[in-house]
Amino acid sequence: MHSRGTTEIPPDDILIQVTPALPISDVWQGLVEPQHLEKWLAPRVHVEPEEGGAFELFWDSASPSQNSTEGCRILRFRPEDELAFTWKGPPAFARLMNGPGDLTEVQIRVSPCPEGIDVTLEHRGWKAGPEWEEARSWHFHFWDDVLHRFKDYLMTGESPAPPTR
Repeated sequence: MHSRGTTEIPPDDILIQVTPALPISDVWQGLVEPQHLEKWLAPRVHVEPEEGGAFELFWDSASPSQNSTEGCRILRFRPEDELAFTWKGPPAFARLMNGPGDLTEVQIRVSPCPEGIDVTLEHRGWKAGPEWEEARSWHFHFWDDVLHRFKDYLMTGESPAPPTR
C-alpha cells in the first residue's frame, strides 16, 4: 500500500535502435557533421564535434532560444563509438526540463553488427511525476521518428524535412 509521501519512481530511460547497412564512418559522419544533421534532425545546427563542444539545434529561426537546445554541450565524444550530450525539451516542456538542474542526457552509440551498424540512442535523466511521464512519452515518439529519418537519409541520400518540435 502506498501513502501520499511515497517517492515516485522516475520513468525508464528511452532506448531506440536502428541499423543502417553502411560503413561505420558514413553513419558517424551523419550523426556529428552539421551539414548532415541539418538534413534529418534540425533546420539549423551549431555543433562542435568534440568533448565540451556545443550541441545546439534550432527548430524556429524566428525565436531560436525558445525552441532549441541552445547552451547544450557534448559530454562524451569518442569517434565512431559514442556521442553524448545534454538535452533541452521543446517549448511545451521548457518549464519542466530546461532549467540548469533539469537537463536530460542523450547518448548515441554506434557498433558494427552483421546487418550493418547498430545506432542505439538512450535518453536518460527523467524525473518522477505525471509531467515527466508526459515529457518522456513525447520524446520517445520524437526519437523514434528522428532515428528512422536518420536511417532513411543515410540509406537513400534523400533529405527528409527535419522534424518539427
